[in-house]
Amino acid sequence: MKRVVVTGVGIISSLGIGTDNTWQKLIAGETGIDTITSYDTTDMPVKVAGEVKGFEPTEYGIEKKELKKLARNTQFAIVASKMALEDAKLKIDETNADETGVIISSGIGGMEIFEEQLQVMLEKGVKRISPFTIPAMIANMSSGTTAIYLGAKGPNKTIVTACASGTHSVGEGFELIRHDRAKVMVVGGTEACITAFGMNSFANMKALSTRNDSTASRPFSADRDGFVMGEGAGVVVLEELDYALARGAKIYAEVVGFGESCDAHHITAPVETGEGAVRAMRIALKDAGLSIEDVTYINAHGTSTPANDVIETRAIRTLFGDHAYKLYVSSTKGATGHGLGAAGGIEAAILAKTIETGIIPPTLHLETPDAECDLNYVPNKAIEKDVKVAMSNSLGFGGHNSVIVMKKFEK
Repeated sequence: MKRVVVTGVGIISSLGIGTDNTWQKLIAGETGIDTITSYDTTDMPVKVAGEVKGFEPTEYGIEKKELKKLARNTQFAIVASKMALEDAKLKIDETNADETGVIISSGIGGMEIFEEQLQVMLEKGVKRISPFTIPAMIANMSSGTTAIYLGAKGPNKTIVTACASGTHSVGEGFELIRHDRAKVMVVGGTEACITAFGMNSFANMKALSTRNDSTASRPFSADRDGFVMGEGAGVVVLEELDYALARGAKIYAEVVGFGESCDAHHITAPVETGEGAVRAMRIALKDAGLSIEDVTYINAHGTSTPANDVIETRAIRTLFGDHAYKLYVSSTKGATGHGLGAAGGIEAAILAKTIETGIIPPTLHLETPDAECDLNYVPNKAIEKDVKVAMSNSLGFGGHNSVIVMKKFEK
């Protein structure tokens, strides 16, 4: 099978637009969570989120007249993909278009389009619904439209597995390249659900924090009370190794393993033993040909919900045994919020940066450790550490579990 490497990274998050903006603030311990500005939260229980601030898609080659055809999550996907390709110094043209694919996934899709156009119908009648509604809101347009903008004619799909979507996309892109069905894959996740309908739907599930301040996302902390919604996109460029070497590409890391499983337990709650996550991590390590002792760092799903953080910790302890206490584990959602389908893409990009830089990002707002969450979560401050092997976990509603493994590239 072919070897697969990461050669480009593009991130749009509540911390900033562009990989460097996000990364520098992340390792400095800053948070992108703040008061919601996109709609009036008066009389609503949740008033904070990780909004992307100052995003102007026309500054990145999207014409103003096209915006009505593109949901916000698709705009994020296009721009983050352009950033990743620019970072990779890779041009898509007639020589490689057929072997370059796109998998950028969303858990939900164009939420704001659905919300806006339903209101139009209720207030003005069915004939006033925009004809662009369906192609703008359906989830697969994050991949389909991005491919149009990039000119990528290879494999193209969107994987919808809730909060596991972005990691599934990276894993699937990895599989396509190593089985020689593509040379390049532009992969990741994107989401934009900070709308009145989206937020209050999650709030009514009691899934969101109601702390309503910038420290509300506090993974693994005893006083966590729910996740904080984030938005944005994370995209990485994957290339077949020989193809990357032939063009002199910079290599961030090598993707070496992918694991997936299903809890088959509950529509929203993870199985209490964490056995579904255990299986996905075990499969990913077996796929990589690595042992548990090889792993230095895990970018945890770490949502800041009461159930997830305990169960994910339990899963890590079950699989890694005594080595669990030698691991560095952090959740970057304390800084970015939880981007749902975007989370795995953003966190794959962060994983590649961690391996490249030797800096492990912190878990923010961890002042009061939960007694059941007893691992080294890199609280509040980034640390320098040579990371040779790292893992990223994503666990989604529906019992979907997806895990990728990267390692430092060696010829």
